[in-house]
Amino acid sequence: MKKLRLTLACWDYDRTRALIDGSVRPDGIELNYLSLPVEETFFRMLRNREFDCAEMSLSSYAASLSLKEPPFVAIPAFPSRFFRHSCIFVSAKSGIRKPEDLKGKRVGVPEYQMTAPVWIRGILSDDYGVKATDVEHFSGGEEEPGRTDKLKIDLPKTISLEAIKKNQTLSAMLAEGELDALVTARAPSTFYSRPGDVKRLFPDYVETEKAYYRRTKIFPIMHTVVIRRDVYAANPWVAQSLFKAFSAAKAKALASYDQTAALPAMLPWLTAHVEEAKREIGDDWWPYGLSSNRHVLETFLRYHHEQGLSPRRLAPEELFAKETLESFKI
Repeated sequence: MKKLRLTLACWDYDRTRALIDGSVRPDGIELNYLSLPVEETFFRMLRNREFDCAEMSLSSYAASLSLKEPPFVAIPAFPSRFFRHSCIFVSAKSGIRKPEDLKGKRVGVPEYQMTAPVWIRGILSDDYGVKATDVEHFSGGEEEPGRTDKLKIDLPKTISLEAIKKNQTLSAMLAEGELDALVTARAPSTFYSRPGDVKRLFPDYVETEKAYYRRTKIFPIMHTVVIRRDVYAANPWVAQSLFKAFSAAKAKALASYDQTAALPAMLPWLTAHVEEAKREIGDDWWPYGLSSNRHVLETFLRYHHEQGLSPRRLAPEELFAKETLESFKI
């Protein structure tokens, strides 16, 4: 029987490598895997619906569900997770020494609706009392002038958001002190080129993030995987087929880190890091599926609503194809 040919756009991750090399194949699907940078994937999928399925910003996907005709449906596979305390940068000219000092400051962000800043603003609000309404937000290109939002957003008037000038970049503005802080997914270039002018808010971010996980049990989800809704409507079975394949590919990556005869990645103390991850988070430190991630998703969806990005607070079940919420048992 002829297989359904689907094009998937996703970055080159260890947890998806088996989908790239074909050692894991989705049932009934001939997968054309395009390994693309996440920004390109998101832009092309959100603007032009170019792919049958794609890695997707969790925030952008949640926002898309509020459209009159939601264009995508997701599966509970999460190719990107990231603790984000390391991603708050401050200008040395700002006088910011602790999170609470951010109140009343000018804070840059590539896009207000990006997943990483949603998590950061939520953590700042919950843990340090700095709400999204307490700062002035400025959006635009981090390294290249002229960046525009992939999604149109309509924020409450209580949230201040302004675009920077078309010839400006957030990275340079932070170093010059024109912005007091920057929340972002990628470290700004001036953090490396002008270390005296740009600092991390949490220099000891690893210990801060470990303490955060021990207290909250949250390993923040950044990206999910979406299927174009017309593809899903015509072939509802593809959701479960893709979810099984993503899960199998992730399991294969996890297993590779258990062998110690040779290192599968160029990290000298990789074995110690794996042992630490298991000790802190558990044997499956990168879980897929709804049940294992309900608390994380509920927290994110609360942040998304509180920050004016979704008109109502979504439930985790609303995010995913119903076929992926249960599995058969023998």
